[in-house]
Amino acid sequence: MYFLTLATDYDGTLAADGRVSEKTIDALKRVRASGRKLVMVTGRHLPDLCAVFPHLYLFDRVIAENGGLLYRPGTHEEKTLSEPPNERFVLLMRELGIPFALGRTVVATWKPHEEAVLKVIRDLGLDLQVIFNKGAVMVLPSGVNKGTGLKAALSELGISMHNVVGIGDAENDHAFLRLVECSVAVANALPAVKERADVVTNLPRGEGVTELCEQLLAGDLAQFDSPLKRHAITLGERPDGDRGPVMMSPRGGSILVAGRSGSGKSTAVSGILEQLVEQGYQFCLIDPEGDYEGFSPALSFGTAKEEPDPKAVERALESPKQSVLINMLGVTLDERPGFLVSLLPHIQNLRTRTARPHWLVIDEAHHLLPASWSPAAGTLPQALERTILITVHPEHVAKPALRAVEIVIAIGDSAEDVFRSFAGQVEIQPPKGPLPQPGPGDALIWFRSSVSAPMEIKTIRSSGERMRHRRNYAEGELSPEQSFFFRGPQRKLNLRAHNLQTFLQLAEGVDDETWNFHLRNGDYSSWFRRIIKDEELARQAEEIEADAAMSLEDSRQRIRQAVESRYTAAV
Repeated sequence: MYFLTLATDYDGTLAADGRVSEKTIDALKRVRASGRKLVMVTGRHLPDLCAVFPHLYLFDRVIAENGGLLYRPGTHEEKTLSEPPNERFVLLMRELGIPFALGRTVVATWKPHEEAVLKVIRDLGLDLQVIFNKGAVMVLPSGVNKGTGLKAALSELGISMHNVVGIGDAENDHAFLRLVECSVAVANALPAVKERADVVTNLPRGEGVTELCEQLLAGDLAQFDSPLKRHAITLGERPDGDRGPVMMSPRGGSILVAGRSGSGKSTAVSGILEQLVEQGYQFCLIDPEGDYEGFSPALSFGTAKEEPDPKAVERALESPKQSVLINMLGVTLDERPGFLVSLLPHIQNLRTRTARPHWLVIDEAHHLLPASWSPAAGTLPQALERTILITVHPEHVAKPALRAVEIVIAIGDSAEDVFRSFAGQVEIQPPKGPLPQPGPGDALIWFRSSVSAPMEIKTIRSSGERMRHRRNYAEGELSPEQSFFFRGPQRKLNLRAHNLQTFLQLAEGVDDETWNFHLRNGDYSSWFRRIIKDEELARQAEEIEADAAMSLEDSRQRIRQAVESRYTAAV
């Protein structure tokens, strides 16, 4: 369930001539019974609303006075969200004989008195705004509107704007409709409201709200996914530049990002994550190797020496705006898959209650969700919805995780192998070749449910370079695939360096023949470039490898100095 909350205006939307029909009340009751929440956002004064609508108990929160007052029907508590009406303004309005109704925060009148009201505001030099609601004219402190009121209500409920569908009819509804994930205008709404809404109901007023309730209950508004493009995420640009970007719905299925090591998977994913942050979506990133350390919008848990605390992660994710990065370098390699399995129930619990985190991102998915993994009943469906799986080997990722994938992004020159491996795991036909050959850092993207062939794209790159935390590479535990192995010319050895510190220790003691074999093959610079992602260190190592006159002892010393000069704090 993605849309957890229905936010609705009252007059002209929920109500016709101030009254709500029994059919509409029944629809609201069924929405509430489904586990969703109801929020009313109205310009009415609270006493007036209570007098005409005895069913306020159905709503979890009520925003009255056009955003100035928050009411909790369950406890009958009221909370003002702005300053009370200005006394000088109220006094002058009375002296001039301008009719008005006084609320806790709002002064309300009606047309044609708006010009007189504006003159009073100008004459007094007050920081007040005039808001129109068809024939009504409301005066509130600047910056207070239905949008700010709805934000306050959702903050108390712990719900993200992205999990809200809102419905309204008039000018003052723009402020909250533009914030929610799905904005709906009833059939009788003003033309400007209809024009800006994502969806327009077929029926007017309460009948339109009932129509929306039925669609919400029947399929969680899945039929509206295509029109909901305001928050679409760009996956890449077509090379020809003529047909626009390739987009995805942030409410869509899971994504597989695959390619060889060093092909640009992490860079492409960072570009997606930055867009999610910009639009206010929450993500939880599982980072086994510390590759995303320093991704500043996310709160980081775990270090190279300390395991992340799943309960602390869950507490952090209770805030709709807080994304989380889970650094697993402090978890031993063999224990990482088990750690993720223990974390999934926490994610499941959160998504059941809040539909968040909106996205779960799992790096090294072939290791954390291996093909042998068989989830316990009930731990998979919601926990792995809207997941980005990042891997070198799709064929080694658990089938239950891959079955949720709707989009495959194959990075670099192994695209055809990626599609074939994925299709084999989920038992479908791969796209037919021959396929385009993407350039370095570019990709082929395949929408699994589409009959179209994969498209070549230029992936969206991160706007800022990710800061790689050097201590992670110095002291953390890299996977076997990322580790350096001293094997020698006859492969008699199998000495694994799972970080830079171990690499230097082994380099000091390994025999000359083995050291020289890897030196002349350029294996050291290759590892620094592909795995450590340190171009400068790789360049220095290449100069040492290319100097045939240098003694083996000097080459060992120079390699050590190059590593220590860049990672001295870590080693």
